[in-house]
Amino acid sequence: MERTFIKDLQEHKGESVLIKGWVSVRRDQGKMVFFDFRDMTGMVQGLVIPGGAAMETAKNTSRESVVAVTATVQERPSKNAQADKINGGIELLIESIEVLSPAAVLPFEVNEDTAGIGEETRLAHRYLDLRSERMQRNIRLRSELVRRCREYLFGKLFTEIETPLLTESTPEGSRDFVVPSRLNPGKFYALPQSPQQYKQLLMVGGFERYFQIARAVRDEDLRADRGFEHTQIDIEMSFVTQEDVMRTVEEMITTTVEGMGFTIKEKPFPRFTYAEATEKFGADKFDLRTPEDKENGVMAYAWVHKFPFFEKTSDGAWTFTHNPFSMPVPEHVEQLLAKKDVGEILTTQYDLVCNGYEAGGGSIRAHKPEILKAAYEVMGYSEEEIQGRIGHMLTAFGFGVPPHGGIALGVERLVMNLTGESQLREVQAFPMTRGGQTAVMKAPKELTAEQLAELGIRINPEKKHGQ
Repeated sequence: MERTFIKDLQEHKGESVLIKGWVSVRRDQGKMVFFDFRDMTGMVQGLVIPGGAAMETAKNTSRESVVAVTATVQERPSKNAQADKINGGIELLIESIEVLSPAAVLPFEVNEDTAGIGEETRLAHRYLDLRSERMQRNIRLRSELVRRCREYLFGKLFTEIETPLLTESTPEGSRDFVVPSRLNPGKFYALPQSPQQYKQLLMVGGFERYFQIARAVRDEDLRADRGFEHTQIDIEMSFVTQEDVMRTVEEMITTTVEGMGFTIKEKPFPRFTYAEATEKFGADKFDLRTPEDKENGVMAYAWVHKFPFFEKTSDGAWTFTHNPFSMPVPEHVEQLLAKKDVGEILTTQYDLVCNGYEAGGGSIRAHKPEILKAAYEVMGYSEEEIQGRIGHMLTAFGFGVPPHGGIALGVERLVMNLTGESQLREVQAFPMTRGGQTAVMKAPKELTAEQLAELGIRINPEKKHGQ
């Protein structure tokens, strides 16, 4: 007999079916045993009546065990409206139960909201945590968001392209996670903080419209809405203006979010310059919702643009505010080339904010070598350092590169907005702890002496965190 999904049971009233899933609830009432079974499509009640062949198995089957159940689909006699809503007015008269995998005593309840469970326990048993209704909903909603965005982009002639995970270290950004090279002792790859340079090189390669559901890794201080790893919907487009990119992204977000049943507060999205945002809200991330909007789960998207290109570091040097590959606003291009009034130069950077979070950021890129080079000169890089950092980009831009720009939208931030969650870990399948420990598996951990020798690495035992 082929398996029937719980969501399809209504179509099989009066028939014998085979379902497979988990035992959510078992209620032994002596002569009769009731179950709530669930699979990825829904939940249904089943019962074993006195004298039934399945009775002995039913009395000895623990909650959360994985089972295969053969049963007849019948009308549910209960007048319990809530139960009828959940089960569609049907139940299963169980003929047999095969325990495919018994469950041990659970370290915490998965039929309740697990938000109050201690982080160490939750993440050590994340596979159980993921069975909870809230986590199932969050992760499936994340999947739907990505699917809808992907479908929108395919419909607009974008090509999905993967870029390398092992790449070059870029110390001018956040701290890199580095990977030693066995074949090149003493040299290291870096995991990508973003596919920034590769996606620009794809524009040089003539793909014109690229996207990727990209993994990005940054060794940043952890907080509620930031982790070492995150996923971004990475987009780059050729022959576009800032307006073109913002319009495309706004349409994608609107199509996706409204298609998922959510309400957007204002369309088109309101726009604020960086100066306006900081004056009005005190920050470039803000929440436009009213208390009633918050109660009703409204999404309040807005754009912030015209950011300062550069800011001072603690030692008085200049550094970029967002991205060294950005193009200044047209009226400030000559100012950048002349390295004049640097603090007043504005960039074509635009951020998408929603409900108090930054949901994404992008810019029109500097596609002319002299403009990109000037940005690094402002930051104090020598000619040798510039060639070492971006020489390959300057070379590529000498072979005909279209004007281009793009954006990276944080998947976790988008999903946090839609679900109302305030912790990144509630929308990732296997997040890290606040201390940077992986869920379930035990990393980071020491390598064996043999592994270190093979990589040509020696560990300083006196080296401590922060030294």
